[in-house]
Amino acid sequence: MIRFILQAVVTALGLWLSAYLVPGVEFLSTGSLIAAAVLLGLVNAVVRPVLTFVTFPLTVITFGLFLLVVNAATIGLTAMFLGGFVVDGLWAGVGAAIVTGIVSFLVGWIVPDNQPARRD
Repeated sequence: MIRFILQAVVTALGLWLSAYLVPGVEFLSTGSLIAAAVLLGLVNAVVRPVLTFVTFPLTVITFGLFLLVVNAATIGLTAMFLGGFVVDGLWAGVGAAIVTGIVSFLVGWIVPDNQPARRD
């Protein structure tokens, strides 16, 4: 549960930064930012694996770059379900996916995973 909350906070930070940097990504309130982060976490847990599996041939052909489109689609789907979060088009979604991905990578690099490695 703590890991999900930490991931939601990191996602909220990435979405906030993408709203600041990427034109076409906007939040109406702080509450909608928090709701978008939690909802995006749920969409990433449920819908993203299905999209990744279905689009696997395209991902292989594009050497993984199509995953940006998959991430943009999950962000767009989150914006579609949430009224206070606006993503204006595919390129705004791709920009938000890039910024959010970079923030998640940097925080994951700085904050180590405290779970010990399993030896089976």
